[in-house]
Amino acid sequence: MDFVLHLPILTTLFSAFFSHRIFEHYRESKSGPHLLWWGFGVAIYGLGTLFESLVTLFGWNPILFRMWYISGALLGGVPLAQGTVYLLFKRKTANTLSSILVPFLIFAAASVLLAPLKEYPFGAKILSGRVLGSPDGSWTWVRFLSPFINTYAVIFLIGGAFLSAYRYSKNPRTRHRFYGNLFIAVGAILPGIGGSFSRMGHTEVLYVTEFVGILLIFWGYRLCVKTPVDESRLLAKMVFEKEVLRT
Repeated sequence: MDFVLHLPILTTLFSAFFSHRIFEHYRESKSGPHLLWWGFGVAIYGLGTLFESLVTLFGWNPILFRMWYISGALLGGVPLAQGTVYLLFKRKTANTLSSILVPFLIFAAASVLLAPLKEYPFGAKILSGRVLGSPDGSWTWVRFLSPFINTYAVIFLIGGAFLSAYRYSKNPRTRHRFYGNLFIAVGAILPGIGGSFSRMGHTEVLYVTEFVGILLIFWGYRLCVKTPVDESRLLAKMVFEKEVLRT
């Protein structure tokens, strides 16, 4: 159990490495805003696990809880989903969705910062969203904001990955992107499963699924950005090398 509670430290370090790779890819390719959203999304993912790590190391306190809830429960997969939106839709449509999404996220984050917290044992190493809201139930509505945001992430991140996988499965030359999108979809599903266990009081399951999830998303990303093999060029190269050997 103690090792599992420290697992977010590894997730944070790996997320920092992963987000750096994405931003480097954007700097080199200038291929579009989807990479910026993805880089930001992985950075936010790592920020959420950073606060989990700090709670493990130093114990629970209200500031760490609020930061964890905003970066994890609210923003967890949304920037990654928005990156997928920029890949699948026209720029105008994606910009329109961003103009709706960003203000809602700001409102939700502000609500979490302003909401009262129920009593919680300081120094505890387990995080739970059940602490959010006043004892009389007057602020419980704040916890219902995250399902709307998470539904958006499920539709566009997981749904978009499965849709892309289906499209790439039809062409043998892009089969690697088919597998890549499957890895991304599964990697995005796992933290959601862990979040369900977290709401039941088993936050350690969330820590495991977050770590495995980001590894799968990274592997899927690597496969998706891989340049497809040009079979005709490869064949020409083989013929050329054969002719050189003959001479």
